[in-house]
Amino acid sequence: MKTVASILIVFIWTIATLAQEQQARLDALRAEGYNALYNLDYETARTRFQKMIDLAPDSPAGPQCMASSLWVQQLNQSWELKATLYSTGAYTDSKSPVDRKQADEFRKWIRGAKLLSQARLRKDPHDVEALYFLGAAEGLEASYAAGVERKFMAAFRAGNDSVDHHREVLKLAPDFHDAELTIGLMNYIVGALPLPTKMLVATMGVRGSKKRGLEALERVATEGKWARDVARVLLIDLYKREKRFEDAERMARELAVKYPRNYLFKLQAADALASQIVALRKAKKPVSAEEKELQEMFAALLRDKSFDAPTRELINVRWNIARKELQ
Repeated sequence: MKTVASILIVFIWTIATLAQEQQARLDALRAEGYNALYNLDYETARTRFQKMIDLAPDSPAGPQCMASSLWVQQLNQSWELKATLYSTGAYTDSKSPVDRKQADEFRKWIRGAKLLSQARLRKDPHDVEALYFLGAAEGLEASYAAGVERKFMAAFRAGNDSVDHHREVLKLAPDFHDAELTIGLMNYIVGALPLPTKMLVATMGVRGSKKRGLEALERVATEGKWARDVARVLLIDLYKREKRFEDAERMARELAVKYPRNYLFKLQAADALASQIVALRKAKKPVSAEEKELQEMFAALLRDKSFDAPTRELINVRWNIARKELQ
């Protein structure tokens, strides 16, 4: 009996060790993929995410990461969305067309992440990771519908589902701060709605608060794990909306240092600084140091020979817009 018990213990220990090694490898691939994604290297990012899928085909992590990479790429490649997401003004008045092939691929991965999460939840309704990935997939679905396809009702429905699942995550694991991302964003969005619209959505049981939303996103930005940088990206834009330009510039600079190949973070910092200069002028405060810093930021971007023609064009446009704002 002792021999059988010893064999059983060794077997269980081996299975547990292999599971830990697989999770460590998945985490490493995920980190490498997101590092590439935020450095605008989409091919490397998706190569890492595909390896996640190959390594753990039953995990929703790989498909969710793959969908995330497509969403970020679609935003970054759209001139109109670049302007609205990364600047204070509009670069073009034309509506960017949706890439149907890319949209279909995005939905394929979202569907895969949701199905894998749901399969795990049928076995264990309290599977925290499965609940999180289901909510994360729905949150991505909402962001894509609103930001890329401009389907706001579909985005609202998916966003509500995401919030519901992530609230369940927090009930089971209060320190799972990544789950606060969609909750915080929905809180802010609903809190920022015009009063008549806010009253309408309140009849459907949906309430929000800009203050609580920002606090939740700030908590994710400091205490989250995988969603930390997503929260920081969102906060840059929300800080600008709240006229917290110094906070927006600081956040963008931090991301630019962490992801040096992403020129968009540098543009975000420059845009925030330009808005800060305008605000300082209105308050009749000195701005010579800030103006010099802004010129140096754009000069450094324009000296970079690694950028292709469209990127250099965008930088020039942003610099021209900044100069007009400061005239």
